[in-house]
Amino acid sequence: MIRDIIKDAQQRMDKSIEAFKLELAKIRTGRAHPSLLDHVSVDYYGTPTPITRAANVVVEDARTLTISAWDKAMVNIIERAILESDLGLNPNTAGTVIRVPIPPLTEQRRKDLVKVIKAEAEHARVAVRNIRRDAIADLKDLLKEKEISEDDERKGQDEVQKLTDAHVKKIDEMLSAKEHELMEI
Repeated sequence: MIRDIIKDAQQRMDKSIEAFKLELAKIRTGRAHPSLLDHVSVDYYGTPTPITRAANVVVEDARTLTISAWDKAMVNIIERAILESDLGLNPNTAGTVIRVPIPPLTEQRRKDLVKVIKAEAEHARVAVRNIRRDAIADLKDLLKEKEISEDDERKGQDEVQKLTDAHVKKIDEMLSAKEHELMEI
């Protein structure tokens, strides 16, 4: 029973880390990377679809993404979706190919992005702590129903705390790496 609770907490904390990793990938660092457009959706024949499923997105050079739509009719729709996204990108269309230059980040924009990633990191930490709270509540319920002893409950709480500390440390390391990546020119 205790193993199941800890295993469940571990899986849920790992999912929180993965979600945080995806959020970090969305934040651009001034370098072209196809994942920048992962969260941008286009209306592909009535269905909201990520750009990466409606076109081929490749890195042309360090500051340019090239998008080749699989359907000519989608070129203007993809271009409009990129313009309307919160990324601040200005795509250029040449026939069926869309080039998206990635502008260099200003110092102020870098600082704003650091604030954003710190807020995302705090959300991830809160998610991990909420999972800890749920796991500890489950352990207390088992104790209350006399299915485990107080010693087992305390050991379980210690394990959940160690798990929480390890995941929070991983979030902090990812935050630090992304912050360093954003602030380098």
